[in-house]
Amino acid sequence: MKLKNLIIIIAVALLIGLLAWYKIRSTRAAEQKNKSITSLKNTAPVVDVSVVSTQKLDNQLMSSGTVIANNEVDLYSETSGKITHILFKEGGRVTKGELLVKIYDADLQAQLMKAKAAQRIASETEQRDKKLLDKQGISQQEYDQGLSALEEAKADVDLLNVQISKTEIRSPYNGIIGLKNVSEGSFITPSVKIATIQEIEPIKIDFSVPEKYMNKVKSGDEVNFTVQGLKDTFTANIYAIEPKIDLATRSLMVRAVCPNKDEKIKPGAFAEVNLVLKESDKAIMAPTQAIIPVLKGNKIYVLKNGTANLVDVKTGIRNDTTIQITQGLKSGDTIITTGIMMLKPGAHVKIKNIEK
Repeated sequence: MKLKNLIIIIAVALLIGLLAWYKIRSTRAAEQKNKSITSLKNTAPVVDVSVVSTQKLDNQLMSSGTVIANNEVDLYSETSGKITHILFKEGGRVTKGELLVKIYDADLQAQLMKAKAAQRIASETEQRDKKLLDKQGISQQEYDQGLSALEEAKADVDLLNVQISKTEIRSPYNGIIGLKNVSEGSFITPSVKIATIQEIEPIKIDFSVPEKYMNKVKSGDEVNFTVQGLKDTFTANIYAIEPKIDLATRSLMVRAVCPNKDEKIKPGAFAEVNLVLKESDKAIMAPTQAIIPVLKGNKIYVLKNGTANLVDVKTGIRNDTTIQITQGLKSGDTIITTGIMMLKPGAHVKIKNIEK
């Protein structure tokens, strides 16, 4: 009986000791957990944030273009022969119809004199035959033969005049002629280029726009452009749009025209074109460094109640430092702009700077 009581007392003592040990361990674990939480709070990431707001945004499209002359033509001779006169000054101005180059035509001039003499004789013969026909001195057939001879003589004169005109190279319009490739006394053929004439007032600019913007570009739109070597910014107006999209580049060719009264802009120059497609007064812009690219789009960390929340966003126009947010943010939201690669959704953060 005494042994049984002793065993019970020992068992109760062991149970009390076990309960006491478990309570002490639980208390220590809770204290350790509280210390860990406090430590995490004290080591929360330090970040910079920015408060987004609506801004005015110009939807601008940048493109590369080429300056071309309003009109341009390479001068060639229609006939072969020796050049007798060059009447233009290299780099000088020429007017429409001005004689620029003369090719030897003495043989054609002699043939023309002979043809004109034959025409004169045929004309006199036709006049005499007409009087005789009126008096019934000759038949209608005889008169018709004389009239046919006169018409043939006129045709010969016209033909020679055309051949002589081909020995004269004239300017097709007002412009500036370039450097000559021939000299007086040289023999030229229709394959030899004499010079180039360009009309550079006004000037034209050719550039392309991506296929997705094709419905936002129309005739009459203004474009701004610059060219290398000139500090000025010039304004042109779109007046023609290619109706077909280029299959290789998936872009649309556009042509604009710009006044060039002082002729500072030269054909062939490289142009940087800026086209304003649309203006918005309520665009939400975010710093580009706040964007987190993901497989199916983009995300941004939004700060709420001291914690980082990852939200999906849709983006629009991008410039050097900011990007338009078309969906996912509203004016007044606070977004995290630095330290985002070390954050996890729901993490507590400390604010270092508030960017404006």
